[in-house]
Amino acid sequence: MAGERQGHSLQATALVNEAYLRLMGVQHVNWQNRAHFLAVSARLMRRILVDFARRRNYQKRGGGAEQVTFDEGLEVGEAPSFDLIALDEALDRLAAVDARKCKVIEFRFFGGLSVEETAAVLDVSPDTVMRDWRLAKTWLLREMKGGR
Repeated sequence: MAGERQGHSLQATALVNEAYLRLMGVQHVNWQNRAHFLAVSARLMRRILVDFARRRNYQKRGGGAEQVTFDEGLEVGEAPSFDLIALDEALDRLAAVDARKCKVIEFRFFGGLSVEETAAVLDVSPDTVMRDWRLAKTWLLREMKGGR
C-alpha cells in the first residue's frame, strides 16, 4: 500500500479486512501451519489489490463515467502510480521460471513480511531471501520495462 497514490480509497486496514472476510468465507481449509496461512494471506492480498486496480482502470477508461461540474474538472489529476496489473502479470511469468522468488515477492511486498519471517515461512536462510529479493526485483523491473 506504501507505493499507492495519495488518497487511495483502499487503505491498509480495508485490505486486511477484505482479506479476513474472504478467508472466513472459505470453509474447508486445512491449515497446515503458520507458513501455509501466511502464504494464502499474501496471495489473497495480491488478488484483492490486482482486482481493485483492474476495476479502477475500467473506471479510468470511461466505464461508468459520471458527469462533473466545471469546478471539479479543474482539479489537478492524481499522481501516477506503478502499474499493479503489469506487476501481477510479471509475477505470473516469474512464478513459471522460479516459484520461490515469486513467493518471496508476494510475502515481502503483498504480505508485508520481514526478511526473517519470509525465511521462516519458506524454510530458507535470510541470506537466500535477500538474494532472491534482489534478483526477483531486478527481473521484474526488466520484465515490466518490456524486457530491455
